[in-house]
Amino acid sequence: MSASSSSSSSDGMRINKYIAHAGVCSRRDADTLVEQGRVQVDGHTVTQHGTRVHEGQRVTVDGEEVYPLEFEYILLNKPKDTISTTEDPKGRQTVLEAIGVPADNPSGLFPVGRLDRNTTGVLLVTNDGDLAHRLMHPRFEIPKIYYVRAQARVKPHQLDHLERGVELEDGPAAADRVAYLDPTTKTDIALELHEGRNRQIRRMMEALGHDIVQLERAKYADLSLGHLQRGDWRRLQPQEVRELYTSVDLTP
Repeated sequence: MSASSSSSSSDGMRINKYIAHAGVCSRRDADTLVEQGRVQVDGHTVTQHGTRVHEGQRVTVDGEEVYPLEFEYILLNKPKDTISTTEDPKGRQTVLEAIGVPADNPSGLFPVGRLDRNTTGVLLVTNDGDLAHRLMHPRFEIPKIYYVRAQARVKPHQLDHLERGVELEDGPAAADRVAYLDPTTKTDIALELHEGRNRQIRRMMEALGHDIVQLERAKYADLSLGHLQRGDWRRLQPQEVRELYTSVDLTP
């Protein structure tokens, strides 16, 4: 169901949902905008969270008119040397450019979380701010699986160490699960996390004296690459979107 079809129902759409479907922010942040008197409906400042918007009404946030967007959900197999932002002042390729989004980004697409420049793999791109906010929120503990190739062999006791936790400059960090991908070479491991700190896996490995040669995110929530080649992308199936909503206790 699209945002626009929801707004045409006889009961209208709750103001925070309308703003979230316009890609401005999450519903919770939209409530804050209302509390701050920054939202108007047909020229009148809205102060009640329960205000509903009906078809034909004009909504502005900070004086700028906003409209519900048709939500898009795109799975990208992120290539190396690609920046997980909507634009880059240094002129490097962004993930939006990788999926062919026009420079003006009319749909308001953005990546859900970040993979650093040299990390490849599963990346969700959407304009569904409410879903993105919850997927990135620590309380939902969304699992992520990474394939790590270290420069040197990772010893068994170091796998245990990763699960017990290593000390980083921003606090202890532990993997939920760790295993060898190739027990013969012991340089390739799979590591599952539910956290998402900046360069977390690289820093955890560095804390054990390991340099990473290659890092790929193989799974995010229930999304995996399947046969999607590096640099390619596809739209999510409706069932995949429903599963993402279920994982964060959200109703479409």
